[in-house]
Amino acid sequence: MKKLYLLIMGLIPFLLLYSCGETTEKTDIELLTFDLNIDNLERHIETLASDEFMGRMPMTVGEDLTLAYLENELSQMGIQPGNHGSFFQEVGLVTVTSKTDENLVITGGDENIILNNGSDFVIYSQLLQDEIVVEDAELVFCGFGVVAPEYDWNDYEGIDMEGKIAVVLVNDPGFYMDEDSDLFTGNAMTYYGRWTYKYEEAARQGAAGVIIVHNDAPAGYGWNVVETSWSGAKMQLDLPEGAVERSPLQGWITYPVAQQLMNAAGLDKEEMLQAALSPNFEPVPLGLKTSAKMNNTFEGGVSQNVIAIIEGSERPEEYIVYSTHWDHLGVRAPIDGDSIYNGAVDNATGVAILLEIARIVQAMEDKPKRSLVFLWVTAEEQGLLGSSYYANNPIYPTNQTVANLNVDGIFPFGPTNDLIVVGYNQNELVDWAKDIAETQGRYVVPDQEPEKGFFYRSDQFSFAKVGVPAFYAGGGTDLVDGGREVGEPLRAEYLRKYYHQPGDVYNPETWDLRAIAQDGEFFLRFGIDIANSDRWPEWNEISEFRAIRAADRN
Repeated sequence: MKKLYLLIMGLIPFLLLYSCGETTEKTDIELLTFDLNIDNLERHIETLASDEFMGRMPMTVGEDLTLAYLENELSQMGIQPGNHGSFFQEVGLVTVTSKTDENLVITGGDENIILNNGSDFVIYSQLLQDEIVVEDAELVFCGFGVVAPEYDWNDYEGIDMEGKIAVVLVNDPGFYMDEDSDLFTGNAMTYYGRWTYKYEEAARQGAAGVIIVHNDAPAGYGWNVVETSWSGAKMQLDLPEGAVERSPLQGWITYPVAQQLMNAAGLDKEEMLQAALSPNFEPVPLGLKTSAKMNNTFEGGVSQNVIAIIEGSERPEEYIVYSTHWDHLGVRAPIDGDSIYNGAVDNATGVAILLEIARIVQAMEDKPKRSLVFLWVTAEEQGLLGSSYYANNPIYPTNQTVANLNVDGIFPFGPTNDLIVVGYNQNELVDWAKDIAETQGRYVVPDQEPEKGFFYRSDQFSFAKVGVPAFYAGGGTDLVDGGREVGEPLRAEYLRKYYHQPGDVYNPETWDLRAIAQDGEFFLRFGIDIANSDRWPEWNEISEFRAIRAADRN
């Protein structure tokens, strides 16, 4: 049986040292030896990412199989259910299927612009109405669609958006600014750059619609991801009517289409971009209009978060929450004859890691001092819905939750010398992580693609929004075997060819599971070290979440 011990690739285990009757002082974590079982990791990943599980879409047979698998594994380990005797937390969801015409016609220029559904645009509505009509809506270029009082920034300054559609750029202004700019956070995306924020802000402005201009570099993914992720049925939390404001029309257009619109409006796209980079930007009506009709069908249902707990031996009322999402995209339009989006890297790897961490901690004779909560959430791929539900309806109080450690999408290219921390400057957990990584012979680096806003794209963000210090990391590109010369092309190839595509499958011929085990060991050691400490990590001064935590803890 293949097993991974304390340190892989020949790294020497940390032992308690004695010399001349004196004890060399070590932290608790350095004294522990762990046995991560690669066979277990492989079994979990191979099963969860198999065609039988049908891409693990919530509220399908794929969910039923996933929940049964997790419950069976946890029960066999003897781990306690985390929700008052149950392993499950109900999450009410509504599935909305929004269909529109094959073409979107833009009028008002010298000649009509006819756009093709899928290749040129994706639009939909999240309103729970059978038919949604947006008629002769004026298109207004609204820069990045950002209202940020702390930067004295308002892209909607002086305009009434009622009956109008906002056309906004992806990401935030910082992506295009110099590194020494004091506006936003330079190349690192803020929440203002996320598509979710842009939808939210357009709704607050009363807009009839919002269309985001896709561009691969500032978006962090290609148009193929937009086409597969934002078409077809989509889910949202089943909340009371009016609990969430939404514009009737939401969607995306390609960058070439945006250029067409600018040309039809007699505007220069580069001049418009430069104008959008100024806090003095004012919205620009394009003199163009469009109409759209969306027919919605919707169905309510219930999905489940899966939750388990290993109670702390001394301070069980203080919690470290491990999180990962169990869902993926299910069955969708076929690509090269394959319609099952298996989600092996994203995120059978995270599910497997949490199962293996739970097994190891449960087998420890001396349990950690604080409680460890294991949370497998639903509907991450639908917009962090399961983690958002938990964070706003926590089983364990957020003001007693010390930290959240999130695992999502571990690349299987082999052990790495580096560990990439997403949200590097957000909170004190990064300094703690450096010490843990050092015990593995690794070094910590910031996110190498901060412009892609990964901190806001996985479940740790839901915890951050309610003030819990949250941490998200994974192996980097400096491979033990081959360095960055090998690692960087492999990572780029996955993102280009397999991310959110049917090709994200487990392949025993090409996967190196030592990478999964290495990151699993890191998260295991990190969680135990936090649990055995009496420290409460804080958000850094620059973090937008610091004030939320302070209010929650007081």
